[in-house]
Amino acid sequence: MNRIIGVVAAAAAAVVLGACGSDSSSPRKELALRVIHASPDAPDVNVLVDGAAVLSGVAYKEGSGYLALDEGTYDLAVEAITPAGNAVVIDLPGTALSRNTDYSVLAIGKVAASTLAPLVLSNPQSAIPAGQVRVRVVHAAPDAPTVDVYLTEPMADIAVETPITLAFGADAGPLEVAGGDYRVRVTLTGDPDVVFDSGTIALPAGADLLVAAVNNTATGPAPVSLVVNTGASQFEVLDAATTADVRAGHVSPDAPAVDIVVDDNLAAPAVEDLLYAEVTPYLSLAPGDYNFKVVDSATQSVQAINLDATLDIGTRTSVFAVNRLDTGIESLVLVDDPRSIATEARVRIVHGSPAAGLVDIYVTVPGTDITTVVPAFEDVPFKADTGYVPLVGGTYDISVTPADDPSTVAIFASLPVAGGDVFTVIARDAPGGGAPFGVIVIDELD
Repeated sequence: MNRIIGVVAAAAAAVVLGACGSDSSSPRKELALRVIHASPDAPDVNVLVDGAAVLSGVAYKEGSGYLALDEGTYDLAVEAITPAGNAVVIDLPGTALSRNTDYSVLAIGKVAASTLAPLVLSNPQSAIPAGQVRVRVVHAAPDAPTVDVYLTEPMADIAVETPITLAFGADAGPLEVAGGDYRVRVTLTGDPDVVFDSGTIALPAGADLLVAAVNNTATGPAPVSLVVNTGASQFEVLDAATTADVRAGHVSPDAPAVDIVVDDNLAAPAVEDLLYAEVTPYLSLAPGDYNFKVVDSATQSVQAINLDATLDIGTRTSVFAVNRLDTGIESLVLVDDPRSIATEARVRIVHGSPAAGLVDIYVTVPGTDITTVVPAFEDVPFKADTGYVPLVGGTYDISVTPADDPSTVAIFASLPVAGGDVFTVIARDAPGGGAPFGVIVIDELD
């Protein structure tokens, strides 16, 4: 069965926390520093201490375990990785760090709004009382207003509970509560409607946790998710009702209109009459195991694809019907990541043309003679993709040629992009197959 890799489910929280909480009850003897990337539109970053990288390629919603340092004064910096070159975006020169203290540095805010800033938290190292878990809660979601956070027993009625009220950038704690099963619910202050519900999670005695609410960039309507840092690792907890989203694309040049059928429900296809070169919006499904069939719309008797797939919580997946009907339609399954990054455009190119064979792909500034440059991607086979390529904003020529033949341009497209844009470009045959070749352009933010 094809497995589509996704983010960590809330149900896994108990296992991860249990594995990481056992050594937290005794204080560390040195100072410790951890860094958490909580800016939703920022690129991957490097973390520098006195000009040297101690962490590299930290992505949004990732964080480090505690790094041990000697007491002293340090130049701390966060360096954004961009296609135009690396640039320091957070600079904390001359930061004094004291022994027997735990420090947390969170990059919060948004690049596009010019609100990116460090949030520095510290607390003295101390033993956690027997049977207790220590929790610090941070509001790090820039798109969320002031919220009420309820940390309760799983079945508690929040109408009679006292919340933790936090504005963006504020924190509460460290709090010490008895180890056991809990539930985190978030409402907008003054509004009883729950906008985030973790479901039941286990907080084991001895754990020392930083829990930050961040902008949700996974699926589902919840505006936030939680990132939980244990001091040794970090993971995400999604709203318990988070979906798994899937979309379909018709890229088989000689196939008629098709229906997409989920779990053999031929009477009510999930998608009807999908034409060549069309791509559907996302369909939201409960996470789980599914069977997808692609059948002809006219009779539903010709089964072109029969695909079993596991859809994980929070993931977005594309299933494209590719290749020719007369040689055998195939499924091409791609994991989508449409997060908008303010410092770059992101473009993914998919080879979906069965007639083109091995190709070279050039991504150049307009007017470039491609016979004088090296292709961005060489010898790309049918059904391969480039992944999301970061680009500086501007207009680009995308040229696709037979491998090692830059003088023959089979596909050409001019694509204007700006920072924050995310596109998928699919090379395709003409209707019926063969030349003239073309492209399907998907704006992932529409």
